[in-house]
Amino acid sequence: MTHELGFDDAAKTILFRDPNLRKLAGGPTGDWLHVNSASFLGPNRHFDAGDHRFHPDNIIWDSREANIIAITDRKTGNITWRLGPAYDGSEAERKLGWIIGQHHAHIIPRGLPGEGNLLIFDNGGWAGYGQPNPASPTGRQNARRDYSRVLEVDPISLQIVWQYTPVEAGFVMPLDASRFYSPFISSAQRLPDGNTLITEGSDGRIFEVTQDHERVWEYISPYWGKRGLNMVYRAYRAPYSWVPQRQTPTETPIPFLERSQFRVQGAARPGREREISVPGVEADQQDAAFCVAPSSQRRSCRSRGAAPDPEAMLLNASRRVTPEEIRWGRRCYRTGKPRY
Repeated sequence: MTHELGFDDAAKTILFRDPNLRKLAGGPTGDWLHVNSASFLGPNRHFDAGDHRFHPDNIIWDSREANIIAITDRKTGNITWRLGPAYDGSEAERKLGWIIGQHHAHIIPRGLPGEGNLLIFDNGGWAGYGQPNPASPTGRQNARRDYSRVLEVDPISLQIVWQYTPVEAGFVMPLDASRFYSPFISSAQRLPDGNTLITEGSDGRIFEVTQDHERVWEYISPYWGKRGLNMVYRAYRAPYSWVPQRQTPTETPIPFLERSQFRVQGAARPGREREISVPGVEADQQDAAFCVAPSSQRRSCRSRGAAPDPEAMLLNASRRVTPEEIRWGRRCYRTGKPRY
């Protein structure tokens, strides 16, 4: 079975030594796959076009611990389609990037925008089995990422059709990427108007975004459990008609909350009480300086046949950094030597 699931020798070794044992009432149990969702494919364009891997009765499921998404033939029990666990089998997989600890992988149902595509909440966090690394001394949970993604993927070409990541959320990558991050639970649902309802489950946040990534609705659960979490496993948008006992409410737009201007009662007003000018110091200094280069300032060296320098580029926070210094800071290695 491990061969059918695509595990390499390193993954098989750690699975033999530690199949993610969990202490349960009946004794230690290996939770080595941790399948968190399974659903029928339903009618879809791929089967209509003659691809029997996508028979409507087949079951799509995903393994949170192994980073696997797969389709199982309901009649034979064989896997007919699989994505993961290594994400290096083809150029399309490498471009897609490592999906880690994912939840709610499903085919978008017929009649909805994007029908037939795969929709996934790619959690990030920690999962997988393979070669040990500094973050995973044993090789268990050897894939790690500190932000989440919502991906709509064509299951045939593996091309990303639509996505919502920290970039689309407006955050600085990778420095501020963890502001969109749920390392466990979570989900995504495509709505009839083309919007996507996203459950960022670990912090109880549910929000809706348009195809252009505009946030149009948001809710944060006020219900906190005994473990100190307000987590929401999965949320669905349902029509008001599903609850006929209640009168249809009137939807009222709420002005967007501008965080830079928000103050609690009794807090200081926005702005400075006074400013002091110091001779020789420019007044238009940047309001933030990073100790590592954000993605927008990094230039890939791959086009020149070199790998990016693993060291972070340090920026001098005491004054404005010139374009020449930024270019100098982007070092590339070619044949083991630093390039300036």
